[in-house]
Amino acid sequence: MNAQSLYIGGEWVEPAGGHYDVVNPADESVVGLAPEASRAQVADAARAAAEAFESWSRTAPETRAAILDRAADIMQREFAPWTALARAETGAPTGIARGMQVGVGVARFRRYAKGALEPVEKGLPPQVTEAGPMGRASILGSLEVRQPVGVVTCITSYNNPWANPAGKVAPALAMGNTVVVKPAPQDPLSVFRMAQALHEAGVPAGVVNVVGGRSVEVGEAAVDSPYVDMVSFTGSTGVGQRIAEVCGRTMKRQLMELGGKGAAVVMDDADLDAAVMGIGTTFSFYSGQICTAPTRVIVHRSVYGQLVEKLTGYLAFMKVGDPAAAGTVVGPVISAAHRDRVESYVELGKKEGARIAYGGERPVVGDGKGFYVAPTLLVDCTNDMRVVREEIFGPVVVVVPFDGDEDEAVRLANDSDFGLLSYVWSGDSARAFRIARRLRAGGVGVNTIGRNMEAPFGGFKRSGVGRDVGSYALHAYSEIQSIVWTT
Repeated sequence: MNAQSLYIGGEWVEPAGGHYDVVNPADESVVGLAPEASRAQVADAARAAAEAFESWSRTAPETRAAILDRAADIMQREFAPWTALARAETGAPTGIARGMQVGVGVARFRRYAKGALEPVEKGLPPQVTEAGPMGRASILGSLEVRQPVGVVTCITSYNNPWANPAGKVAPALAMGNTVVVKPAPQDPLSVFRMAQALHEAGVPAGVVNVVGGRSVEVGEAAVDSPYVDMVSFTGSTGVGQRIAEVCGRTMKRQLMELGGKGAAVVMDDADLDAAVMGIGTTFSFYSGQICTAPTRVIVHRSVYGQLVEKLTGYLAFMKVGDPAAAGTVVGPVISAAHRDRVESYVELGKKEGARIAYGGERPVVGDGKGFYVAPTLLVDCTNDMRVVREEIFGPVVVVVPFDGDEDEAVRLANDSDFGLLSYVWSGDSARAFRIARRLRAGGVGVNTIGRNMEAPFGGFKRSGVGRDVGSYALHAYSEIQSIVWTT
């Protein structure tokens, strides 16, 4: 079994801390050996990125675009084996690993190859000034220029080791930044394949560096390095808050995509079948390990019974099983510890007074190995329950009925520490849009869980800081400079 090296300064480097096993959550087999970096090696990576920044930031946009495109070509060439690796590392069913992980990774590199060519300068209207203490009368011209931030540390989540790092690395590079990537310890091997693609594509030494490890020290070193100008993080709100505190000491820029507890508001005139299809994605995408999922259903009492019945029927057809097997919809969660955490929330919900309408028991797949959690529907919930207020990050949906009008629905939806994505289902489009505008969330889906991949993405409240996706990601990895002259 090959032991993965670190990627620092354009070289594959042996990790000072040795290697550890990456475990397949479906059957508990060893997928590969991941590297454990030392703090000194993370410092080397940040230093290499800082040394490469001056040259890379001045590289022609066409050159940056060509490298990103070539990297996408290599990912496409290796699509089958890298899909198999992503499936093995994450436990995602084959279709998800293919389309939502590696496929989205390729698409994002393609998108930001084009993004490297987007204009970074914008002329502003001239300003006529009268003579005064500042000088003679003049006409002042002004130019808005987007400049790269510098060295960006990218700390990525375990639920998608392709789409998430690609959404950070590709736009950061397109804007002329250099990067230090610290992947999640549970499934880092895919991120090293991304580095392999960039290396083969001809990215200059030091522009991309990938370190890793299970030790908290590795992530801390990637954040507190004096060479790092910005931290882009996807993960839990608690960890994000600690990173923000460190960044605040030296005013490092931040882009944070944190926790979510998406409200799915289902009004009395909603298309319930459409709502069920949307809410059901919580169970089928990454086994609920996705911060954008509509996990908190707020439904009008008049259609409450019908919705619960339809959701229960929908769940009955969801096959839990080996991600590599045909027909599997729900694979395992990432680890035994996370399985236990999700199950503890289901037990907590029962103690709080929720009723289990479906699921709740640990499924047995094959020989009994693997970290499987039954898709679970908790009903008769109230907004003060912890299962309603806290992010579970598993295939669990809670249902809260309400009796009043849209004002009550909005109040319940907004009564949350989180505000990443929320959803509204209503047969009255004007009503749905009216509710959407009142929701305290970074994004709202109206009668859909679909996302426009050019629309800004990010959260209100404790769900994050900043916006990315589309051109907004290019803006996120840049600083605005103004140049003023007189005529």
